[in-house]
Amino acid sequence: MMNELLPLAEKVALRLIAQKQTIAVAESSTGGLIAAALLAVPGASAYFLGSAVVYTRQARRVLMDIPDADMKVEGMRSSSEPYAELLAKQIRSRLGADWALSETGAAGPSGNRYGDAAGHTCIAVAGPQQAVMTLETASADRVDNMQVFAATALTFLLHTMSS
Repeated sequence: MMNELLPLAEKVALRLIAQKQTIAVAESSTGGLIAAALLAVPGASAYFLGSAVVYTRQARRVLMDIPDADMKVEGMRSSSEPYAELLAKQIRSRLGADWALSETGAAGPSGNRYGDAAGHTCIAVAGPQQAVMTLETASADRVDNMQVFAATALTFLLHTMSS
């Protein structure tokens, strides 16, 4: 799994180091794969500030300081684009990073309680450029989805950093 993510993480690392910029990550259904890939690149301490696996309501409240009241905004729920944007902005602010990447989804084998199918994720980038996207893999394979979500997130980050 990591071998497939490493080339993408290396490209992100090279760009961040060249620009003397930093990144923070908040992820959910990828379970830390995005952070692990970025940390697998030698010299990660030059650009990687930290990450959080925000998998539960308790983690959202404690690690991200996003109270339940903030989740009552119209359209705000886990596994949504507005929530992915909120996670990215919050981790960027909390760690003082130039860039932040977030992921929130349903890896499988079943969907989530909001009606999203397995293979659904939302990814957001916060930084000098902002972007958000939704991916639907149409797969219920949890491990494959985690890998695809992480690779897509790193690719989306690279694309956003280049725009």
